[in-house]
Amino acid sequence: MRVELADIITSENKEVSKRVEVELMSFDSKLGRFPIVKKAPFELKFVNENNKRLLIQGKTKVTIAIPCDRCLEDVDSSFSIVIDKEIDLTGSDEENSMEVFSYMIGTNLDVDQLIFGEILVSWPMKVLCREDCKGICKRCGANLNMTECQCQNTEPDPRMAAIQDIFNKFKEV
Repeated sequence: MRVELADIITSENKEVSKRVEVELMSFDSKLGRFPIVKKAPFELKFVNENNKRLLIQGKTKVTIAIPCDRCLEDVDSSFSIVIDKEIDLTGSDEENSMEVFSYMIGTNLDVDQLIFGEILVSWPMKVLCREDCKGICKRCGANLNMTECQCQNTEPDPRMAAIQDIFNKFKEV
C-alpha cells in the first residue's frame, strides 16, 4: 500500500493521521516465504515540522507463521511494529537519504516496504513451538512431540568405534 505525502510535504506544520490496511500476504526473504496469518490496520501519523523534517509515527501488529527450528511445525510469532522515522526535507542529510530510499518512492510512502524492514530487523534467532520440543527423528523423520518412533535411540560416536569393537569382543567370551 502506498500513501501519497505530497500535500503533507508541501504544507508547513501540517499534521495528518491515517489508518492504512497492510497488504502484505507473506513475508518473503532469503530465509523463505512465511505466511502472514493476522494483521492489524496501521495507524500512521505524519507531521511536517517547519518544512525541515517529516516525522512518521505509527504502530501495528503482525502475526507470521514461522516453522519451529526443531520439529518444523508452524508457530504463530507476533511482531509489534512501532515506527518513529524522521525524514530530512531540506535534502542536506545524505546519510539519511539512503535509508529513506527503501520505503520512499518520490513523495509516496510504501507502507509494506516499511513494515517489511521492521520485521526483518526484529526477526527471531530461534523459534520453538515449546521449550521442551523434542524435534524430529534423524532417521525416519517422525515428529517426536506427537509419536515415539521405533528407531534406535542411541547413535554410537564414530570416534569410539574402536573401543566399541573391544567391548563387543569381551561380550562374546
